Amino acid sequence: MVVYVSREQTSVNMVLLTTKFVQRASLFVSFGGLVTTIITTFLPLWKTMNSDLNEMENWYEGLWHMCIYTEEVGIHCKAFESFLALPLDTLASRVLMCISIATGFLGVAAAFFGLQGVEIGTGRERMKRTLLILGGVFIVVSGITTLAPVSLMAYIMVVKFWDENLPDVMPRWEYGEAMFSAWFAGLLLVVGGTFLFVAVCMGDHEAKLQSKILARNQEQRSRTQHYRKTEII
Repeated sequence: MVVYVSREQTSVNMVLLTTKFVQRASLFVSFGGLVTTIITTFLPLWKTMNSDLNEMENWYEGLWHMCIYTEEVGIHCKAFESFLALPLDTLASRVLMCISIATGFLGVAAAFFGLQGVEIGTGRERMKRTLLILGGVFIVVSGITTLAPVSLMAYIMVVKFWDENLPDVMPRWEYGEAMFSAWFAGLLLVVGGTFLFVAVCMGDHEAKLQSKILARNQEQRSRTQHYRKTEII
């Protein structure tokens, strides 16, 4: 018995493998962005300041703590005492980063249950497709809410750094390592969520190809049955 495999069937298998790969790669990138966002949120390295008058001291400020580093004592951190007394940019950044973590968790969880190969929801392709779209939306929102606060703080720091009304001797805040980490995390989340949408489109294309192949196979079967009936007659 000889089995012929058409080019369309081969392309369907290739698309199937590519769809699974894109789904898992997108989830992996999104999870990495979420972990980086969580770590960055609690790092006290969003702002850094070094005074020319006292080069032995370095000041660091995050969303939750302010730290000072001296060679004699080392690093000493203190949490902000009042939530309402925070600067507006720090308060907004803290709220947005918490929203980013929450939406990131929801997006990664929804995308995980929507993956092909996960037994939960097997046979419910429409539900899995909806979960992938919902996960992509949540992950993209998480990325945007990560990029927004760090970009806001960066803009405010640049404006204050070049403020001509301040004396040159006064120290100014500069970018800390956590800000670059937040930009990287937000970019990972946006890319991961976007490629989840790409995986959904690839899955839709795969389903259309499979439906066409099934329709063609049924047509060929009906023709063969018709020919057999004609030969019998």
